[in-house]
Amino acid sequence: MRYLKLRYEDRDRLFEALRKYGEIYGPVKISKKTYDFRKVSRFDDMDLNYVRTISPPKKFVYPPHEVMFEIDREKGKVSIPEEDMGPIVLFGLHHCDIEGLKRLDSVFMGYPADFYYSRRRKHLFIVGYDCKPDEFCACNVTHTSFSTDGFDIFLHPLPDGWLVRVLSERGQALADEIGMEDASTDDFKAFERYQEERRQGFKWDMDAYVLRGVLEMHRHSDVWEELSEECLACGNCNTTCPTCRCYEVRDIPSIDGVHAIQERVWDSCQFEHHALVAGGHNFRPTVADRMKNRYNCKISPAYGTNLSYCVGCGRCTAFCPAGINFWENLQKLSEVSKHAK
Repeated sequence: MRYLKLRYEDRDRLFEALRKYGEIYGPVKISKKTYDFRKVSRFDDMDLNYVRTISPPKKFVYPPHEVMFEIDREKGKVSIPEEDMGPIVLFGLHHCDIEGLKRLDSVFMGYPADFYYSRRRKHLFIVGYDCKPDEFCACNVTHTSFSTDGFDIFLHPLPDGWLVRVLSERGQALADEIGMEDASTDDFKAFERYQEERRQGFKWDMDAYVLRGVLEMHRHSDVWEELSEECLACGNCNTTCPTCRCYEVRDIPSIDGVHAIQERVWDSCQFEHHALVAGGHNFRPTVADRMKNRYNCKISPAYGTNLSYCVGCGRCTAFCPAGINFWENLQKLSEVSKHAK
């Protein structure tokens, strides 16, 4: 890891150097209160003071809808669509979203690796960007408040620019091309002050590792019925989550019966049909059952790691149309556990 400095006046040089790698997507304000990762043509098109985007960066490597196979019955041919994504730069990812991609990597790039995810993932150049939490953030709870890997370079705001952590070989080449200078002692002190301000900004004081036990102990508690009363089962918490990965596979024939496609689309464990199996049995028939499953899934360890699937980004709470607060509910469960006889 190298620690360098990028001065504010050199931001356009950084942007132009990144353009040589591929198209750049960064946080853009798309409504009064909402941001999303969109294609940008200038550094100043981005609003780097955002807290969260409405859709997570997983959409770039694991899209909501994708064709997996194309079938031609006359020719007896099954083909995979050509690669649909070239090199792109994701600029301004916060710690939680970088950690979210790492959780997806553990699933889709394990053994056997998912072909479609893997061929997109290799094209990402990731520029991390530091942030200040709001009332919905809980990356301190999930131990995802500071990324040490999973990026090429990471920018931390300084009074006159950014402290840059350079991790990958591509990041090293970029820093050398721009001619970034070494960070000074004053830069490190400013960085430490910023991190202390971040720590003071978190609202929630729990621990994801402890919560795993709490959720397991209260798997059959009546409190789930109470917590689920306001839930609309709309699936918004899943579609905005950076680590939700459930999908449905559909075979869609053409009207002439000659051609067909097989497609993969995002699914939600909050939908009634999600746990429905042949014969009509539903393993999670009620909203309470499905909410309980989701909470246990998010706090459980990611595949092959001991790290929580929840990365504390706050999207499920911030964008819930029913106003359900994920961490408030977990706090209620913790209180039930403390007072249980």
